[in-house]
Amino acid sequence: MVSVYLAERLMGARRHYAPMDAAALERYAVLKRMGIFGVEMNSARGAMTFLRTSEAILASGGVVWITPQARFVDSRARPLEFKPGLSILASRVAVSTGWCTVVPLAIEYPFWDERLPECLLHFGEPLKVDSPQDSEKLQQELVQSLETAMNTLRFIAIQRDARNFDTLAHGKLGTGGFYGGWQKLKASLTGRPYQAEHTVLPEYGRDVASCKERGDDL
Repeated sequence: MVSVYLAERLMGARRHYAPMDAAALERYAVLKRMGIFGVEMNSARGAMTFLRTSEAILASGGVVWITPQARFVDSRARPLEFKPGLSILASRVAVSTGWCTVVPLAIEYPFWDERLPECLLHFGEPLKVDSPQDSEKLQQELVQSLETAMNTLRFIAIQRDARNFDTLAHGKLGTGGFYGGWQKLKASLTGRPYQAEHTVLPEYGRDVASCKERGDDL
């Protein structure tokens, strides 16, 4: 859902797609309407489906969002282990169209001052592939590119300072429930302004992309 939000917010003129395990996609068929296409995991047929579909999307000017590890992994785990599909795809597209750009995106969901987590994002340096490359060498470059972005985001996230980010979306603040209702009533009875957030920071310049995922905003 983060990629769906970013696609609409940052690249609304492009068509966006993403591969997903075909068996899992059947359980969430609504995702097909969002550009998610099924891929049979761990099979030669699935690999070819992924490559051919992704090549056609990129050739038409579309964008493909890929989770290169193809499984749930703790963001702190090192070294990163990619499936070979991304490097093969980038190399094939470079041969057929002359170039391909891969943009690493690191995402973290830390708890800061509110009851729901932040959604912090950092785009790393784009990697342009403009000639056929050895698949294994390109794989290592892609791994290093994403790992650098992840390490940068981790360093900034630890500082717990929203002023280091551009806020793309706000969500619900405060504790909610009975306690939140009591705080609102108390503020009303005492004539004091109600402050939902736990920490209030002044608005300053920001330089790293982020979005806050709270409640149902995203």
